[in-house]
Amino acid sequence: MVIDLSRVLPEARIPELPNPYFGKVRDCYDLPPSDGFPNGRRILISSDRISAFDRILAAIPCKGQVLTQVARWWFDRTADICANHVVAYPDPNAVIGRRVSILPVEVVVRGYLAGTTSTSILTQYRKGAREMYGHRLPEGLRDNEALPHAIITPTSKAFDGGHDEPLTAADILAQGLLTQAQWEEVSDKALKLFAFGQRVAAERGLILVDTKYEFGVDETGRILLADEIHTPDSSRYWIADGYEAALAGGTRPPSFDKDVIRSWVAARCDPYKDPVPEIPPEMIAQTAGVYIEAYERITGEAFLPDTSGETPLARLRENLAPYFQR
Repeated sequence: MVIDLSRVLPEARIPELPNPYFGKVRDCYDLPPSDGFPNGRRILISSDRISAFDRILAAIPCKGQVLTQVARWWFDRTADICANHVVAYPDPNAVIGRRVSILPVEVVVRGYLAGTTSTSILTQYRKGAREMYGHRLPEGLRDNEALPHAIITPTSKAFDGGHDEPLTAADILAQGLLTQAQWEEVSDKALKLFAFGQRVAAERGLILVDTKYEFGVDETGRILLADEIHTPDSSRYWIADGYEAALAGGTRPPSFDKDVIRSWVAARCDPYKDPVPEIPPEMIAQTAGVYIEAYERITGEAFLPDTSGETPLARLRENLAPYFQR
């Protein structure tokens, strides 16, 4: 597939939409309460921005559409495990969700000793830590080796742009972040979602390594899965065919997540302190191809970029016009 590098959605700032909130990757708008939605609804637009190391690295063509449509594929198939916030999909890059109060804990489930960030279990394990997130890891694990069983490594949810901080289950309860019943329900659903995701990934020749889930509560207190699920941004996938050789050789298994561009940046600077070098067009195109491959491998369907409208933003504006404030 030839990728048009000029057709990109770096941001979705639409002044006619109410109550904006701009995140690292998503641009969101809160709709007022209406019939059937006493807390209102939220428009979540996936831009093409790629975020890592607490900063924006670049804009990757097709990335926002891939994220929205991969999440849609998983939401449709996991609703029996955990109800979700989805109301409608008015555009390939956008979802209308029931507005929920996001729980202040980000639930990260890990099945392997992997990661590149400062909070990853691999980074901590290499430094000698064995007790982390309330779990005791065994001695002698190799980089990227499967854990004895999947574990939850929760972090605080930094709503003010700060850093997420590691938590244990005891911390969550002691700080009153969640009730005992909420934590038990969230933990149970997260592990079931992850187990299902691993089974489906294995059928596609993939390994679902780790992922994050965000949960919220609606006006009745019901816990809903929100944000996204098992996308290349929220999850780490490896290609199963190359895993054993990489494990034996001590190299990073082949993947199609944002570790590709993260690794490129990390090899050239300290991404937490230094200016990020300009990412060349060939790396942008390669990363777009990785996201498209991820969609096709995960869903088993061909990816069809939506090229309607003069630009992706013009198409979004047209599709979201029914929600404009009058």
